[in-house]
Amino acid sequence: MGQRTLLAALVGAACALPFILPSYMVFQLTMVLVYALALLGLNLLIGFNGQISLGHGAFFALGAYTAAMLMEHAGWPYWATLPAAALLGGVLGYLFGLPALKLDGVYLALATFALGVVTPQLLKYKGVEAWTGGSQGLVLQKPDAPFGLPLDADQWLYFFCLSVALALFAVAHNLLRGAMGLNLVAVRDHPIAAEAMGVDNARIKSITFGISALYTSVAGALSAIAVQFVAPDSFNVFLSITLLVGAVVGGLTSLSGALFGAVFIQFVPRFAEEISKAAPWAVYGAILVALMLVWPAGVAGGIARLRARYFSRRQA
Repeated sequence: MGQRTLLAALVGAACALPFILPSYMVFQLTMVLVYALALLGLNLLIGFNGQISLGHGAFFALGAYTAAMLMEHAGWPYWATLPAAALLGGVLGYLFGLPALKLDGVYLALATFALGVVTPQLLKYKGVEAWTGGSQGLVLQKPDAPFGLPLDADQWLYFFCLSVALALFAVAHNLLRGAMGLNLVAVRDHPIAAEAMGVDNARIKSITFGISALYTSVAGALSAIAVQFVAPDSFNVFLSITLLVGAVVGGLTSLSGALFGAVFIQFVPRFAEEISKAAPWAVYGAILVALMLVWPAGVAGGIARLRARYFSRRQA
């Protein structure tokens, strides 16, 4: 089966799921799509460009609050908040990437970690409380399906998020196949050689940070629309660490890894809680360690290795 045929089959299956599964499962799948976009942005930054971030929860919060405030205070339709979140996230990510050029490795990780730590406190600041809702956050209304479509609200949001995810995954795929993608990998693997060949390392890194933040901000906006609620404590530094874990588990140098990592983020904590309500994080940690031991390159890397072995045996 060709890749295009497989992709078409997967998209067809994804379109059929909302009509088969109950509403709460449809909502969970919607959140998988949301996290997949956030992890895709993180993959572009870490996996393809080699910059470590422990603060992408801040850009997730930025997108969520941009959507929430525009819907609540300005009366914007939910779909119109996505370009605003993308623009704001991309610009601020690019600007943050400029001073971050002087940092590398663990030093960049600590700088972004600080960004993730300070974000909830900024959202609670009294000077912006009238806009952000302070510690109480903002409550939103779930949008109904437009044009009289025979879909309930959960089904419509799923298809809306699926459409956005497919579009942005296609953009990332084309980006990585072009000159920009080659420059990303060159700066990651051989920065000195890349600069000697005329690649502007600083420009590539800053742009990558901006694109990564753009994807994560769009994911945050979709999350606010789907969950119908935003609050500062929902975007603490643990969210940034969770996104990093999902990116690594899924596979850092694979677009499909973002989807596998999103499934891990959404379902494994709940699965761990069902196994042991007394120590769910112990179960979560055991699953995480087991996955890293079996598939150190992530789920996508492990599947690619299994496929390579299968085809090599068939040819033999």
